[in-house]
Amino acid sequence: MADRRRMRAIRDRLRREYGRPVLRVHAAPVDELIVTVLSQNTNDRNRDVAWHRLRERFPSWDAVREAPVEEIEEAIRPGGLAPTKAVRIKRILEALDGDDLAWLADAPLEEARDYLCELPGVGRKTAACVLLFSFGRPDVPVDTHVYRVATRLGLLRPGMSFDQAHDEMLRLVDPEDAYEVHVLLIRHGRRTCTARAPRCGECPLRRMCPEGRRRLART
Repeated sequence: MADRRRMRAIRDRLRREYGRPVLRVHAAPVDELIVTVLSQNTNDRNRDVAWHRLRERFPSWDAVREAPVEEIEEAIRPGGLAPTKAVRIKRILEALDGDDLAWLADAPLEEARDYLCELPGVGRKTAACVLLFSFGRPDVPVDTHVYRVATRLGLLRPGMSFDQAHDEMLRLVDPEDAYEVHVLLIRHGRRTCTARAPRCGECPLRRMCPEGRRRLART
């Protein structure tokens, strides 16, 4: 079983490779909720276009909540999956009913997480993004890059559910390292430990990675 000491060693090697990211808390949890919905199954550019179109069309989240779903869908169309995302955004805002979620900054972490996960279409990754990016609270969002890299490194068990992966990353990562580990694993997944053609020979973690050693042994 992986432990925090090994996680720290991985963090340190990735720091040397990619630098040390610094969290800038924005204290806008509703914005983070909507951005995370828009980011699903699309790239950053399309997400950003959809976000800017949505904010230009509607003056407030109250206005989005009161708008017909078809108008929301039209605004976010460049982000892809607009019919699904429009309904999800509207339902989230209806469930919040004007709540700005500022109370999440001081609520017990599990209570805050559970509340977010009860919102329509919100899972552990979205909840973790809201808590971490909005308030700097120690949660580790597990996206596809984090999941892939952590599984190859033996930090996560292959086939583990994403909910289980979130629990395991919380066990492994020191609270003060939550943001840094999240960002470093994403950078590594995008630049080196890619999905289809990982560059194991260039990887700073190759001596620590069971999957990398297997791949290199076959070459």
